[in-house]
Amino acid sequence: MIEKHVEKQFKNLDEQVEIFRHKGMTINDEKYTKQILLRENYFFLNGYRHLFMKDDRTFLEGTTFEEMYSLFLFDRSFRTIVFKYLLVIENNLKSITSYQLSKKYGYRERDYLRNKNFNQDPSRQRQVNDLISKMKRQIRVNGSQHSATLHYVSNYGYIPLWILVKVLSFGIVGEMYSILKPEDQREIAKVYGIDVDDFIVYLPILANYRNLCAHEDILYENKTQKEIDDTIYHKMLNLKQVDNEYVQGKNDLFALIIIMKQMLQAEDFKNMSLELENVVQTLDYNLHTIKLEKVLNRMGFPLNWQDLAKIERSIDN
Repeated sequence: MIEKHVEKQFKNLDEQVEIFRHKGMTINDEKYTKQILLRENYFFLNGYRHLFMKDDRTFLEGTTFEEMYSLFLFDRSFRTIVFKYLLVIENNLKSITSYQLSKKYGYRERDYLRNKNFNQDPSRQRQVNDLISKMKRQIRVNGSQHSATLHYVSNYGYIPLWILVKVLSFGIVGEMYSILKPEDQREIAKVYGIDVDDFIVYLPILANYRNLCAHEDILYENKTQKEIDDTIYHKMLNLKQVDNEYVQGKNDLFALIIIMKQMLQAEDFKNMSLELENVVQTLDYNLHTIKLEKVLNRMGFPLNWQDLAKIERSIDN
């Protein structure tokens, strides 16, 4: 038997406020609440209710609209900061990858897009061919639309890889890395001091978070499909364990921060950490019904999360 869902109907601002009141939320300023609901969308704001709810799906006593909105604003600010530094990682990765491949295989697309430049394992050939087709499609589509690619097509008749990567998505660049020859994978991963197997896991996680941030989805409680392997940082920060297995920094937002620790320059990571610390402190000031620790726990963040920026990282090249 197919379960039928109750049809969702339009609710005006008065009805939206009443839904919150009916569930036990305190509305201190109805006019202000309606202004925020109109600008930010009831559906999106309501997505931040969970930490303020009791088991009976009503709000904890004393929960105000302003408090829930402060979590919404916290997530927006956190997302903006993370996104900024994900773009730094994306640009760095594209630059390093294009340098390695151009140096080895040439700078014209007819040189660097040859099948033989990629993993020759028969089981990977379909993926290799599909990726080459995607990249050629990007050349066709962007050759006359993007200023940099148009310049090269018009003046030189080809698009070098260090220009093409500008119009390739993070996802495609990550997919390209996964099908490179092992020796090329090692050269690129070596720049970061990261094991190739870990690097292959990290890239789609970074790409997914990059897209999540770009589309303003909820960040703080997002979980990834894949877990990252334990790192030295899990041990040094003494992250929470259950049955000798880490339950923080594995498939949560803190796992992303651990990846970014390994891929950003030390100064960039310290700057990011300071910016994040400011928005965490602002949230702490605005929370009354719940404690900051409840939010951090949902994010996979330990209470000593700021110490990650203090840990020096040495890369053996």
